[in-house]
Amino acid sequence: MGRLETSDKQSVHLVENEIQARIDNIFSNLERLEIFCNKEPPNKRQNAKLRVDQLKYDIQHLQTALRNFQHRRYMREQQERQREELLAQTFTTNDSDTSIPIDETLQFNESLQNAHRGMDDLIGSGTSILQGLRDQKVTLKGTHRKILDVANMLGLSNTVMRLIEKRAFQDKYFMLGGMVVTCVIMFLVVQYLT
Repeated sequence: MGRLETSDKQSVHLVENEIQARIDNIFSNLERLEIFCNKEPPNKRQNAKLRVDQLKYDIQHLQTALRNFQHRRYMREQQERQREELLAQTFTTNDSDTSIPIDETLQFNESLQNAHRGMDDLIGSGTSILQGLRDQKVTLKGTHRKILDVANMLGLSNTVMRLIEKRAFQDKYFMLGGMVVTCVIMFLVVQYLT
């Protein structure tokens, strides 16, 4: 790719064709490598496929870089042709061909405005999401406070329930003791009266 940047206008097509031929050759070799990967043992197959995929990814980037360079070169050549046409053109006051096409600039401006609107939409949606998260935070804090209040009340209720159970246990002994004393008194009364 470095040779492509430094080559002159006459040999740039030859260098581009040579690079494209090498990329095509690498693609065909990668297809064969992919077939060989499937023949690898299962424990090595995943690693081999990963390497082949990485190579494919790198070659696709090279292909994209070559296309970008070709596009830039084409645009540069087109601009040079248009510049030469403009410089060679003679303008008169009554000439009907004095208009300069500015469609590309208008399209660029429209694209920038669309991007600007898209960014505004993204910022607006981000702001609304943040506001929603703040509202949820407030709601969750209130819910957390209510849960703590319920937990404290349940803690108090548990203490009261333990005291009631302890009292019921003590009352059972008092009742049994009272029954025994009553039975003894009744027995003594029956013994004394008979």
